[in-house]
Formats: sequence, structure tokens, C-alpha cells
Amino acid sequence: MINTKIYKAVYELAEKLMKAAAKDDRETFDALYAELKAICTDNENTDKDHPEQWETLADFTEELDEALALYEKALDKAIDMESKDHMASIGFSMATFQVELGQTDDAIKSLQQAKVSAQGIEDNDLKAEIDELLKKLTTGQEPHFDQ
Repeated sequence: MINTKIYKAVYELAEKLMKAAAKDDRETFDALYAELKAICTDNENTDKDHPEQWETLADFTEELDEALALYEKALDKAIDMESKDHMASIGFSMATFQVELGQTDDAIKSLQQAKVSAQGIEDNDLKAEIDELLKKLTTGQEPHFDQ
């Protein structure tokens, strides 16, 4: 379970980051991103460490390779906690980045693992998104993402 205070801080930063990105406010975005990154690194390997903060940081990381490394870290923490919800959502996010990087085989592996994790969760929308992207990749269709 994520610490409530940290969850609120991460959630509020995510909302502010989305607003800054929508306004193309680079200065505010960078400052908020640094704040979010500090929360993650300050809590790393403590009892306040949680995959959700790393997943959120990855979501707002613009360099795809860097984002993938952060998703990988988040996934490892989710696996340690046996958090199937996080394992599924992180796996799906990783796959979308892997597709953008042309790493189709890796994306398929990420989606297959996410699909297994998703079997035990209630988020039917996420399950459908995983299935749809997996089907597109395995049938050779060109996936399109709404950014």
C-alpha cells in the first residue's frame, strides 16, 4: 500500500505536469518533474518506496529509453509487492514505448506478461487495451496511440 501522503503528492504533481505539458510551459514542467523525481529517489529502498511513484515518473519522462528504464524499475517493485494491477499497467505502458522504439518483440513479451498479471485484476478497460495491442502486434497491424 502506498503511503497516503506520498500518493497525494505524486497525484497532484501528475495533474500539474499534465497542465504544464498542455500549455507547453517547459520551465514549470521541468521544475515539477524534478520534484517528482526527488520524491522517487528520496523514498527509494525505504518502506515508502512504491511502484506507482516510479510508474508516474516514467509516464512523464520524455526520453523513451530513460522512461523504459524507469518502467523496468517500477515493474521490479510491483513484482516484489505482487501487485498485479501495477504489473499489468506498467507492462502495458512499457509495451507502448517499446513499440515506439521499434522493439516489437520486447513489446509482445511485455504485453504477454501484462496479460497474465491482468487476469487477477478488475480493470476491464486495461485488459481490453492489453488484448487489443497484443493482437495488433502479433497480426502485424500498425498500432496507433492517442497522445
